[in-house]
Amino acid sequence: MNKYIKIVVMIVTCLAAAYFWNQIADYGLQTWYETITKPSFAPPKEIFAPVWGFFFVLIGLGGGLFYAEIERTPEPVRKGMLFFWIQLALALLWAYLFFSLKNPLLATIEIALTWLIAYETYIQFGKIKKFSAVLFIPYLLWLAFVTALSATIWFINS
Repeated sequence: MNKYIKIVVMIVTCLAAAYFWNQIADYGLQTWYETITKPSFAPPKEIFAPVWGFFFVLIGLGGGLFYAEIERTPEPVRKGMLFFWIQLALALLWAYLFFSLKNPLLATIEIALTWLIAYETYIQFGKIKKFSAVLFIPYLLWLAFVTALSATIWFINS
């Protein structure tokens, strides 16, 4: 598989993850999220899906560029991709915990773990492909914001 196909496959996979994120979160966004007390910095429900989708595309591009290096450095790329897939799955899990189970405390703990795994992905990517790591920085900032949002929602609603 050539470099461009790897990049496209990763982006499409992350778009599929964004679609599943939206499917998981949609009902809770339309119902529960509207009824809870939110901090002043909470975004409107309409921006969650597009923002997560944007970041998934961004990290998909970074992941594709990183994965394209597998022939050159197979073991470090496999290790980095393992962290990549784990953090992507955890991002989907956050949507389930927060919007489906309506459990901001558990979601806060989980999204903090997601940030740690995403940060490790950033570190692993930076060892092989600096630009791939740079593409993770906005996502890491978003995850930090979501962690603060989840924690604040839990705090003011408990």
